[in-house]
Amino acid sequence: MFGMQDVPSTRPYLIRALHEWCTDNGFSPYLAVHVDRSVQVPAEFVKNGEIVLNVSFDATSGLRMGNEFIEFKARFGGVARDIMVPVDHVVAIYARENGQGMAFPPPTPVSQGSAASEGLPVEAESEGTDSARAALRAVTTGVTETDGGVEPEPPPSPPRPDGRPHLKRVK
Repeated sequence: MFGMQDVPSTRPYLIRALHEWCTDNGFSPYLAVHVDRSVQVPAEFVKNGEIVLNVSFDATSGLRMGNEFIEFKARFGGVARDIMVPVDHVVAIYARENGQGMAFPPPTPVSQGSAASEGLPVEAESEGTDSARAALRAVTTGVTETDGGVEPEPPPSPPRPDGRPHLKRVK
């Protein structure tokens, strides 16, 4: 039997499930990732310590979504790059077309196997914590891949008067 700290994280399973949901419904799955030294992505496309990656089968090659790492090859500005993201650095997975998905708290040094591994539905604004709000902001302030490469997103709209996060549809 697992002790409370020995329970495996649900994060990789939820990420795979939402990736499958996006793919099955014709949506493009995007990952918002908190970037630090343990994340292997092109540094020139990191903005405010975050990057948004298109992880659709059309945009990746050799996609492997394991319990510890998400690995694939992708083209950035026409150059193929190896990408490796620790699963605990994924702060959101969502469908580009409608913004539906799930946000996760960003990693912390003691987040391994803690409550930080639980996801918060992106649509459920009333369940926001500071960490979840940061993850939701990551969804709207990253960069997205387009036909011409990767380009920055416009800045997010000002916060709502009640302080609750909101999502912006990315096209």
